[in-house]
Parts: sequence; C-alpha cells; structure tokens
Amino acid sequence: MIRRAHEREKLEKTMFGGPGMAHFTKLLNEDEFEGRGRLYNHVLLRPGDAVGKHRHNGDFEVFFILKGEGLYDDNGRETTVKTGDVTVCRHGEEHALYNNGPDDLEMVALILRSEEH
Repeated sequence: MIRRAHEREKLEKTMFGGPGMAHFTKLLNEDEFEGRGRLYNHVLLRPGDAVGKHRHNGDFEVFFILKGEGLYDDNGRETTVKTGDVTVCRHGEEHALYNNGPDDLEMVALILRSEEH
C-alpha cells in the first residue's frame, strides 16, 4: 500500500481541553493497524497550542519530536522536549504537551495497544 501526500486525511481539533488547536495529518487510519493500534499521525502545534493532559488506558502513546520544542508533562513532572526527543506514555500514565516556544512544534504521534490489555 502507498498513500500519497494528497490522499491523507487532515483535521484539527482541541485536544483534551488544551488551549488552541492540534492540526493532524493521518498517516494510517485506525482500521489499518490490524488490531494492534489506533493512531499514527503527523501533528502540528502552533505556538500556544497544546495536547491537554490525559491518561492512557489499554494503550500507550509515543511522541517523536520532529521540529521545535515544548513543555511536556510526564505524569505531573514537567520538562522541555525538543527536536529529536521521544516521549513514551504507558498504560495507566498521564501526559500533555504544550508548545510554549516561538515556533511551530511538529511531531509524529503513535498509539499502540498494550499487550496486557
């Protein structure tokens, strides 16, 4: 399968009560994970935008920061993440990401199902 750039679905929405909008480009659709995952997206957060704090149950999420920097909440502990960093939020954990920088933040987000759930 090949999905060309012009064929990918794009959407934007407020995420978990965070400020601003998250701009998504779907890299895979949920029905293409063969039951192993549910999200694989390119995400753009403009300055002031955020993915609000939320908990993962039955799955885990990975952020790969492609460009920019932001403030990452890792189970209540805040730290700066920047280009090249990878974050992992496991089953039962919480996280959030706020673009508090002057430039766009781009990342790839991947959600896979936890084996134990």
